[in-house]
Amino acid sequence: MTQAAPTLTEKPLVRAAAAPATSRFIRNTWYVAMWSADLEPGKLVSRTLLNEPIVFFRKEDGGIAAMTDRCSHRFAPLSMGKLMSGDRVQCIYHGLEFGADGQCVKNPHGNCTIPAAAHLKSYTVIERHTLLWIWMGDKAPDPAKIPDYSCLDDRPAMHITKPGYLTVDAGYELVVDNLLDLSHTSYVHAGILGNADTVEADIKVEQKGDVVAVSRPSKNADTPGILKMMSPPGFERGDQWSTISWYAPCYMILEFGVSKPGEPKEKGTGYFALHLLTPETERTTHYHYSAARWNVLTEGDEKNSAIRDKIFEMRTFAFAEQDVPVIEAQQRLMDQSREPLSPVLLAIDAGPTRYRRVLERLLSEDAKPE
Repeated sequence: MTQAAPTLTEKPLVRAAAAPATSRFIRNTWYVAMWSADLEPGKLVSRTLLNEPIVFFRKEDGGIAAMTDRCSHRFAPLSMGKLMSGDRVQCIYHGLEFGADGQCVKNPHGNCTIPAAAHLKSYTVIERHTLLWIWMGDKAPDPAKIPDYSCLDDRPAMHITKPGYLTVDAGYELVVDNLLDLSHTSYVHAGILGNADTVEADIKVEQKGDVVAVSRPSKNADTPGILKMMSPPGFERGDQWSTISWYAPCYMILEFGVSKPGEPKEKGTGYFALHLLTPETERTTHYHYSAARWNVLTEGDEKNSAIRDKIFEMRTFAFAEQDVPVIEAQQRLMDQSREPLSPVLLAIDAGPTRYRRVLERLLSEDAKPE
């Protein structure tokens, strides 16, 4: 059965433009700072996360250090400074030095006294699934809460696309709305991720704990281009399934695949599309992405290497050239509105509406003291 449209008493999918945006960040959770490969030894890398400037570097023992990227003296970016021996960062402006824990360890001026106010905030960072995860809150970090992206670890590199990254000039919630809305693929991504045959499909929404999954299978339909490209002969039409799962606050895994008409999913092929969002500011979002194939049916390293690269190319095009312009235009129009905005809700909005209810509760719980 097709999912019924959300009632008009549900939480709106889009906030009023005037709502306090800073309240929309869950702080006591893990966020992706960057791909592991983007933090080279001996380098200082700056990222703004949840409106906070943070500088990252690899310590001499291989661990990751992260602290406020703003010197406490004159507020110069520490990322413009120098990484020194002993896991110290020297400010480029007046030479103050800070340890990996954010403590100011050297003041080269006057009597060299270090004021208590000179120390900076540091953050816990864990390297897992080829990604760097940072805990932004004040409560004790729990590594068990890092989402499971082990599909980046447990299969040949030949079946995993290279890591992708871009920024979106829109708030993270609009990006989640887009990714959880499987119905738009038949229009925005026609020929790549969807087509006319996939417009009519049942939508099913399930929730297990705080995980919301939206499924949209299609029976005996023309196979979309990206699945056709990675399938052997005989899959030109088939039974397709799309199931995207949302993990709070802004992580998604899409299982997308096809089998021959009437055959079980286990005999088909497909991939996991991995979406990892991190708010940069209220109106900009870091977007990391990759894909991992499963039950690969094509043969030959040369062919599978070409498929791997083509998956990356097609997914990058679909999001960067097709989704992002729409999402960024949404954000601009919302920001221009002088009155609160509440969208008309359709049956296809069941998934985004459900995740919003979970997000609202988690935001409220996060604001409570430990």
